[in-house]
Formats: sequence, structure tokens, C-alpha cells
Amino acid sequence: MSKRTLGLLVVCMLGWAGSAQAQKTLRAVNHSDLKILDPIWTTAYIVRNHGYMIYDTLFALDGNLEVKPQMVDKWSTSDDRLTWTFTLRDGLEFHDGTPVTAADVVPSLERWAVRDPLGQLLWTKVTEVKALDARTFQIVLKAPTGIMLQALGKPSGNPFIMPRRIAETDPSRQIEDTTGSGPFIFVKEEWKPGDKTVYVKNPRYKPRPEPASGLAGGKIAKVDRVEWVAIPDQHTAVNALLKGEIDIVETPPHDQFKAMEADKNIKLLNLNKWGNQYVFRFNQLYKPFDNAKIRQAALYAFNQKDFLDGAIGDAKWYKPCKAMFMCDAPHASFKGFEDKFDSNFNKARELLKEGGYDGTPVVLMHSTDVYVLAELAPVAKALLERAGMKVDMQSMDWQVLVSRRARKDRPDKGGWNAFLTSSASVDIADPLANPYINAVGDNAWFGWPKDDELVKLRDAFADETDAAKRKELAVAMQVRVSENPTHAFLGQWNTPLAMRRNVNGMLESPVTIFWNIEKK
Repeated sequence: MSKRTLGLLVVCMLGWAGSAQAQKTLRAVNHSDLKILDPIWTTAYIVRNHGYMIYDTLFALDGNLEVKPQMVDKWSTSDDRLTWTFTLRDGLEFHDGTPVTAADVVPSLERWAVRDPLGQLLWTKVTEVKALDARTFQIVLKAPTGIMLQALGKPSGNPFIMPRRIAETDPSRQIEDTTGSGPFIFVKEEWKPGDKTVYVKNPRYKPRPEPASGLAGGKIAKVDRVEWVAIPDQHTAVNALLKGEIDIVETPPHDQFKAMEADKNIKLLNLNKWGNQYVFRFNQLYKPFDNAKIRQAALYAFNQKDFLDGAIGDAKWYKPCKAMFMCDAPHASFKGFEDKFDSNFNKARELLKEGGYDGTPVVLMHSTDVYVLAELAPVAKALLERAGMKVDMQSMDWQVLVSRRARKDRPDKGGWNAFLTSSASVDIADPLANPYINAVGDNAWFGWPKDDELVKLRDAFADETDAAKRKELAVAMQVRVSENPTHAFLGQWNTPLAMRRNVNGMLESPVTIFWNIEKK
């Protein structure tokens, strides 16, 4: 944090200290503790949520999943659709009081495009990105594309705008300075991983004039301070909620719903109506999952219902689904997966034999502290072992897993073979935003699959404008993944957020956000 930002914080805190009775603090227990601060370096949702607290975005999805301008005031395209010109809103400032300029936007976009799958795809079409003046920047393309606003407004992996001095950090290194321009300021001096994360209202933030909707519109901080409290055990978190010690629990255990519903001071709200998808990710750099036959064997060994029963339990809140791009979504299809995810162990053993499986143990990372993930790895271990594989399940908390999954070391030297995670449907249903099928090798999402055929299909989808042909390409991508798996998708699930009844204004969104919230 810069000295200027620290000075601003001191002024803010002194002002609040003089009116302590009026200060309102919102306390929340999230799905995970925050231990990484760079939302470009990792795709972990807790770090993404941290990003939305302190940074602003050029565009954002509203409550209807439509892309809307956020930091951008206006934009235009040339007649040949090769030159896009964007103008920032007037009055945007970073937390240290310096203005947000186009010179900050350009390196922010360039750093983001190195790591984000959709950013990578967009950048294959980019000739130049340049600042024209303090508020205007331009993106010049090699060929027209329809993915510009979709890429700049995606809900996860959004290009958060940072000061130039920070945005010029090597994309392979994590940033240390958290100066942003969003509605809240991160109080780094009070950050204690394993205990709490603190944000205070940004008095300099200039919200848009429109009402808040999803991740778009006017981001108005209506509480003075937000504390993310680290309580690894979600049952303990629910007890704290019932006692009034906590205001919000992001992912309450499904077996606690009845107790919460019986308390007149608690309410349950489903703010992500599109749900989530569980995923088993292969590391294709090393044995045994460098072999497509052995990855296929895992698809046959797995049974979605076993994972969903283990993690969620109540069928009211989950749905087995063999559609890679989500059931009830525009690109839903079962093609290629009709006979998979049914625990056909004979077929799995046959494929292991064909793939020459030699008993190499699978180093399976197991997240223990995220309630909705904790039971997944034991299920995967049991099913893979029934198919005839050896599994070395190594337990750790989620933030350790998030750091370790970025390592390309050999599995027996601190690397890994597989892990399980979950993604929101808005990050899965769109083939371009879906990180798991971006099979570009070294620059792919963790697991680093390389499949030139899948890349060609994805590129063709990006350039296609006809909806029917896009659907055909989406199905072709799914079939290709069934033959050369990048991951296993293990069913859909949902969970409401629990909160005290004196908390209002939470917005329906695939991202848990803290602006617009009032505490009475």
C-alpha cells in the first residue's frame, strides 16, 4: 500500500473514530479465507471477490447477464470494426487520490490477457492497444471479432484496472501493492490470514448513476467497514450467525438449513440462480494423466451422484448433468458423454490397460476447509481405486491448494496430478469463458492441456455469428473433450446464502458482492 493510500486510510479512520456510534460494520464468513491478493494471478473465487471489493472494471454483467459499461463512459468502433475506441468516465480516482487514466488501463489489459483464457483468445486478434489521451484508449484488431465486450465484461477473470506501476508487474509474479479504485479500500495492516480481512468504505469512489444490478450499475458502499472473518468450520460459522456474532455466511452447510429456517432472525437467499458445476481437473504434464486413455478411464469410473451426495447430500440442491456446458443452458448436449459418469469400472479397467497404466500413483490434492469441496476428493479417491488406480490423497487448505496448483513441478517433487474445484455456471456455459477447455498448453489454465483440434474449434466458435452453427461447434468441442479429456464435470449444485434479517440489499449475482448492502 502506498504512503498516500495509508494517509487516506488514517484520515478515514480518524473521522469514523469520532462518530463510532454511527459506524456500521458488516461481518461475513466466506467460502474460503483470503491468502492471495492478486486477482489476475489466480482464478480462485475468494480472490476474485476481493478484486471486486477494491478494483473497478471497464464493463460488467448486470442482473440479466448483459454487458454494461462500468468505468467506460462511451465507446465506438470503426466502419471496418477493426478499431475500438473507449473513453473513461470523468472523475475516476485510485485510492491514493491519483486519477485513473488510459495509461493505467493499457498495462492492466496487457497483464490480464497473458493469464485469462478469453483474454488470450482476444489478444490473438489484437494488433495494438494504446492510450490516446488521459481518458481515451484504443484497441486495434487484425480481424473483426464479436467477443470484445464479452471478454472485457466477463464476471470471473475480469480485467481489473490497476495503477500503471502495479499493472506492469510480471504476470507470473503476484502483486504486493493493493491500490485500486473500487468502492472499498483493503486495510492491509489489519489483514491476518486465518483470522480476518478488513475493508473500509472508499470516500473517493464515484459510482455510476444507474441503480446497482448484478456486477453493474452504481456501486454504493452503504456500510463503513466490511470484515471477512475466517471460520473454517461452516457449522461453527452458522452458530455464530444464529448468535448474531456474524451477519452473513456465504456457503452454509445444507444440513443446517432447517435450523436456520426455524430462526426468525435468519433468512436464506439464493443469489446465484444459475448454479455451479463441480470439476475434476487433470494435470496433463505428467503420468498417468498425460495419456488420454487413462483420463477417459477416470470419466468411466466417476459417478456424478456419488460426488453430489457426498458434497451436498440433499437432492433438492443438486442435479446430475452430462452436459459439459450445463443443463438448461443454450449449448446443452449429452453427446460424447452418454455412457460416462456411471461408474462403469469394467470399461475403466479396460482403458487403463489400453493406456498402459503402470501403477503410477495419482497425487490428488484435497481441500479440507471449503465446505462445498471438502468431501469431493475422498469420493474421487474411492472411485479411482475401485477402477484399479493408486491414489495418494494429500490434504491441505484451499489457499495452499490454490498456490500449489500453479506449480509445474513433478508430482513427487511438490507438484500434483489432480484436484477438484467448482465453477459458477456463468463461467461454464459459455465455451469461450470456460477455462477448462482452453487447451493451449503452457498458457492454459492449471493442468496445461494442449489440443490443437480443440483450440481450432474454440477459435471457430469465437468467429462464428450464426447461433445454429455456434451450437454445432459447441457440441463438437464437447465430443472432442470426451475423446481427449481436459477435465471431468461432476454435476450441478446450488446453495443459498444465509444472513441476519437486519441485512438487506444483497444483489442477485454469480459473484458475492458487498456494495448496496444495508445493515439496520
